Amino acid sequence: MPFGQQFVKIPFSPLSEASIPAPDSAPQRKVSRLTQIVTAIAVILPFAGLVAAISLIWGWGLTWIDIGLLFGLYLLTGLGITVGFHRLLVHRSFETYPAVKFVLAALGSMAMQGSVFTWAANHRRHHQHSDTPDDPHSPHRFGRGIVSRLRGFWHSHIGWTFMADSQGLSRYVRDLHRSRTLWAADKLFVAWVMLGLLIPMVVGGVLTESWIGAVRGLLWGGLVRLFLVHHVTWSVNSIGHLWGSRPHKSPDQSRDNFVLGILALGEGWHNSHHAFPTSARHGLRWWQPDISYFVIRLLALIGLAWNVRLPRKAQAIE
Repeated sequence: MPFGQQFVKIPFSPLSEASIPAPDSAPQRKVSRLTQIVTAIAVILPFAGLVAAISLIWGWGLTWIDIGLLFGLYLLTGLGITVGFHRLLVHRSFETYPAVKFVLAALGSMAMQGSVFTWAANHRRHHQHSDTPDDPHSPHRFGRGIVSRLRGFWHSHIGWTFMADSQGLSRYVRDLHRSRTLWAADKLFVAWVMLGLLIPMVVGGVLTESWIGAVRGLLWGGLVRLFLVHHVTWSVNSIGHLWGSRPHKSPDQSRDNFVLGILALGEGWHNSHHAFPTSARHGLRWWQPDISYFVIRLLALIGLAWNVRLPRKAQAIE
């Protein structure tokens, strides 16, 4: 790919998502009891793993293997969400080869936040209706009082996953459905989740040559890692629309938050993202770290990414 085609600077608008359909008019359907149970397990199990891992610290301590598996898997699966699910598949901020898409989709699926198509559809719906009643996870739907804000925080952080969903959600990802690569990655969602738990368990067992090492690997690289990735991602939905600065114009309450900018691998520059949704770079100023953009830029430099979309300089600093 010629170097000149790696980076593309074009103007962006919060309403420029060509893949997002017309305003929501689909009736609501109640989430099935089975779906609610599965969601509850997905939320509670990582927390139980966190409690178990902390209890082990008192008797066994914390090893470098534990730390390595935790942060290594956190980084890989987190980038699967930020670079793969979000910037590549939802917003098409850059292009890459099918094999790279498949790997990123697999890593994102290991974060156990939903399959490729489900995650992308919900996020595109969020952008179309950001902080309106049709936004699936806005914290501003209950009013402005303290109690209302607390209800909104809970809803946007985790409560929305248990509530009614919109029929016809697949219409938000018709472009993604045309990819056989993404179809395969989507259908293998459960397998990716299990693999994301099995890998740290096997690595921990092999490195320590013990069953307790395997259990510790499962706890730290599997369940504790899931807990952290879950709540950091959900914090972008909740904290990212409640607390922080608004340096750019956008038709919602998205915020730039420095702490989230670091923990969420660049996703915390949320107002910048909503102002320039198709930009591969969210941290637009030199002091705004954006690990996800660094990875995209690295992919471009080694020829694995091209058409990396960036806002014009004048827009980025307005």
